[in-house]
Amino acid sequence: MLLHAIELHRIAIPLVRPFETSFGRETERELLLIRVRTDIGDGWGECVAMAAPLYSSEYVDAAAHVIERHLGPALLAAGPFTAVTVSSLLSHVVGHRMAKAALEAALLDAELRQWGVSFGEYFGAVRDRVECGVSVGISPDIPTLLDEVSGYVAEGYRRIKLKVKPGWDREPVAAVRDLIGAELGLQVDANTAYSRDDLDTLKALDEFGLLLIEQPFVEEDIASHVWLASKIQTPVCLDESITSTDVAIDAIERGATSIVNIKAGRVGGYLEAVRVHDACRERGIPVWCGGMLETGVGRAANVALAALPGFTLPGDTSGSSRYYAEDLTEPFELVDGHLVVPTGAGTGVTVREELVADWACASVVTIR
Repeated sequence: MLLHAIELHRIAIPLVRPFETSFGRETERELLLIRVRTDIGDGWGECVAMAAPLYSSEYVDAAAHVIERHLGPALLAAGPFTAVTVSSLLSHVVGHRMAKAALEAALLDAELRQWGVSFGEYFGAVRDRVECGVSVGISPDIPTLLDEVSGYVAEGYRRIKLKVKPGWDREPVAAVRDLIGAELGLQVDANTAYSRDDLDTLKALDEFGLLLIEQPFVEEDIASHVWLASKIQTPVCLDESITSTDVAIDAIERGATSIVNIKAGRVGGYLEAVRVHDACRERGIPVWCGGMLETGVGRAANVALAALPGFTLPGDTSGSSRYYAEDLTEPFELVDGHLVVPTGAGTGVTVREELVADWACASVVTIR
């Protein structure tokens, strides 16, 4: 395809309820949507960077800047190319994986729509629907937490994930386990909030039969995750640490993780995410699809990714109503704890451009 223009759409969408993690609290989702215009048609991609550099060094302003000044011009000057070559065309820019992933997704959407092929078919999906878990933020108190979790259980979610941090861990986990019983899957996500000094706290979580504890230590500290895995019974899962296939293989071989959370934005794109999946599957490591409060644009691609054979644990691919009263595409609705994998060409969803305009928080930037 030949790229003609890139549009950067900044929007802010209100959340149905505040979402709090160990690094902050959100009441709306500010995000960057990318529309590419090519000689074979248009495509959309969603950048998962947050408004501030709290979860990651990447954030919305930086993503928009690097696309406008560096990544976009490089692709516009490249002449005809395919989505498979995007990562190599952008390799001269260090880092900025979330921005690169959004561009790749938009271009892949345009390309596959022209071919009449869905993301799921292209990735190698083996299921027509995927099992869904839900991520529950840090609540102001235990009763509020239990009320929220009860609602998700009633909706049919197949797994509950609790955000935890020092001072909000054993008590909420115990309360939720008592509420949901021993059969429903329960896991926790620390988002790097702990240190080796917290071993006793982390070890105390073993009694609750958790599926896993996700990213307890800072992403660069693979050694401490190796150490923790030898000290506790709960499986250690890496999220923020996994930035590429090579890093995933290294972490697995060192014994730092026995389960991997795959986020396409974090590893630089869906094509790299498929490679991480393949590497984990070859090594017998189960994977699941993480979420970043995506709209239907990113959710559609995530659901397609989660339909690959190695995704054996429910992901954070929650229904649209988990976060938004209205979605940017047709809503994803939970049916018996599952979401249907889109079968239409590209992402298989249609962007509601009137909502993109209504929720705009900045002028559209067009790069030519």
